[in-house]
Amino acid sequence: MDYWREKVALVTGGTSGLGLAISEALAEKGVSVVIFGTNQERGEKALSAFKEVQKHADQKFFFYSVDVSKKAVVNSAIEQVQKELSGVDILINCAGITRDKLFMRMVEQDWDDVLDVNLKSAYNMTHSLIRSLIKRRGKVINIASIVGLIGNPGQVNYAASKLGMVGMTRALAVELGGKVQVNCIAPGFFATPMTDKMTDVQREELRKKIPMKRYGDPKELAAVALFLAGPDSSYITGQVITVDGGLTV
Repeated sequence: MDYWREKVALVTGGTSGLGLAISEALAEKGVSVVIFGTNQERGEKALSAFKEVQKHADQKFFFYSVDVSKKAVVNSAIEQVQKELSGVDILINCAGITRDKLFMRMVEQDWDDVLDVNLKSAYNMTHSLIRSLIKRRGKVINIASIVGLIGNPGQVNYAASKLGMVGMTRALAVELGGKVQVNCIAPGFFATPMTDKMTDVQREELRKKIPMKRYGDPKELAAVALFLAGPDSSYITGQVITVDGGLTV
């Protein structure tokens, strides 16, 4: 029996960047994919792309415009997902924003916005789906960042949010044991809209620091997510996998 055929995945931040790459990879495997995002146009574009690689008639795709930092909003959206589908097998917490400033200039709103979207959303999503995930022996994959492991000037809020995801991953994996596998990916620097915000000079200086001398392709990150979501990772939980071209070595 095809492992992927009856699986349902929910991806936050699934309309662009790494989240979109992961969503597309799951769709190509035959998984029914639900994406939560805030941009309706990008969401509809993603659904069109998924339909082009649809593997079977039972495979479904949905986009919901959801502020994942708000627990009540998440709960309501999850209720709708549960009505449309039988449950969720794979949860990818990939929603993320930046509000970069030196710490002494960082206002409380900069801190709160990043922690709410990047970290609190992981709690909101996982907490709302935990019973479904336990029932279906599901998998949670948190997308953190190497910035949470090594730090970066001007990103104290972002680093705190991403290292928080690492701690959540490890503690929840121990708490749930074999009921739900919980793992984390810590990406380095990839060619995404987030890195597009850097200047050409910044991008080139950073590229030189990466041992592999290049930025990652989002598809390379998606391949790791597929491994963790798939059957070959059945004895892996509570782990943090860095995918960074050797930057943190």
